[in-house]
Formats: sequence, structure tokens, C-alpha cells
Amino acid sequence: MHVRRTLRLDEIEAAYREHGATFERVAIAVTRDEGRGCDAVQEAFARAVRGRRAFRTDAPLVAWLWRIVLNEARRQRSRVVEDELPEELEASGTDDTTAVELVRARIAELPERQRLALFLRYYADLDYESIAQALDVKPGTVAATLHAAHRRLAVELQEVNEWTS
Repeated sequence: MHVRRTLRLDEIEAAYREHGATFERVAIAVTRDEGRGCDAVQEAFARAVRGRRAFRTDAPLVAWLWRIVLNEARRQRSRVVEDELPEELEASGTDDTTAVELVRARIAELPERQRLALFLRYYADLDYESIAQALDVKPGTVAATLHAAHRRLAVELQEVNEWTS
């Protein structure tokens, strides 16, 4: 049975003070825009304050906030026409800027769950249990999702590396 309780504003504020920069880093990665990412976090916390009576005690506060932040970042991203992905590497593989853009493009092409799991694992440094709670899936699903994302990126980036050599 889910027990609901009203969160106190100071609990939400404390979570923002402790994790705000990480929420923003992930929201910026999801939206692929600094302004939209920061707006998403601000709107997410406004939603959390308005919806604090609906908080269920079966999940940690931070996991509940992650769900709200991710949902708002997705909303912010869907409001914008997708940017075109950068062209394949035209220069040699030694251009770090081009290589970073290529990795970003490949991550952007991943299915949404894989992308979000990567962001939560490597941008937010969450463990599998916390990611599972934030995405509302089982920890085994997180492991499988991350494995699939790693495998796909390794294959695609290896193919590009071979193509540019």
C-alpha cells in the first residue's frame, strides 16, 4: 500500500540545494540546451512544490524529484524541433571537438530509456537502484538498458573510427 504524505517545503529546498547542479546537468543533457535544461529544473521544482501532497513514501524523495525533472526535460525537448545531427567525421579522427560532437550525436540517437539511463548513471552518478526508482523500472532493467546502450555505442563508434582511418 502506498502511503502519501505532504512534503515540507524545506525538504524540497534541501534536495535542491544538495542535488540541484546534478539535476541541471542531466536536464541540459536531455534537452541538449542549457537554457531549456535549467528551465526544466525550475519548472520541475515548481511542480514538486505544487504536488508535494501527492508524495508517496514508498520511494525516496530524490527518486520522486528525478521523475519530475526527467518528465519536464522531455517536455521541454519535445517543444523544440530536433536539431539536425552533425555530419559524419570529415576530418581525421584527431579533432577532439568533432569527436565529442559525434559521440553526442550517437547518444542522441539512442532510444529514450537508454539515453536517460546513461545520463542518470554518468551525469548524476546514481546507482542502479536509484536509476530504477527514477525511471520506474526494476534494477535488472537498468542493467540491461545500460548494457544495450554501451554495446550500441561501442559498435557505432567503432564503425566510425574504422571509416575515418
